[in-house]
Amino acid sequence: MIKVTFIGAGSTVFMKNILTDILLEKNFSNCEIVLQDIDDRRLKTSNLVAEKVSKSIGANPKIIIEKNQKKALSGADFVILMFQIGGYEPSTVIDFEIPAKYGLKQTIGDTLGIGGIMRGLRTVPALLSVAKNMNEVCPSATMLQYVNPMAINCLALSKFAPELKYVGLCHSVPPAPACISM
Repeated sequence: MIKVTFIGAGSTVFMKNILTDILLEKNFSNCEIVLQDIDDRRLKTSNLVAEKVSKSIGANPKIIIEKNQKKALSGADFVILMFQIGGYEPSTVIDFEIPAKYGLKQTIGDTLGIGGIMRGLRTVPALLSVAKNMNEVCPSATMLQYVNPMAINCLALSKFAPELKYVGLCHSVPPAPACISM
């Protein structure tokens, strides 16, 4: 059975959209889906949404919720990352406020400029922690990396986890940039 693990599954809307796409593929309609997040409340909400999505499209995956990241990753074939370190408040807010304090206009704080660098400094350690855990418990899995800042994250993976198979994906306006390491 194919195992797909969602890290940061408390991002319910994002999880729902990606899960729907996955379950509409015949080869994945009966797979094992593991939803992992550090927030119990959001994880429970995402589980309810995942169950409803599965039922509404006629798929029959085995859905598991798991707070422990290593357990969630164990034996995974695919790992989908969708977390944000620090949340909207305070982190995303300060990604705009700090540059503004010094006269710098930040047009988008999740990928570019000073805000993107600050987000990268928060995100890369967590990203590399997931990569380390993957190398321990699911070394042949492929990471589908949706976390911003995409370019900084892919650079970090290529430098500090070169053995990892990953695809950097962006859900912005097509054509979406991507970075791949297989």
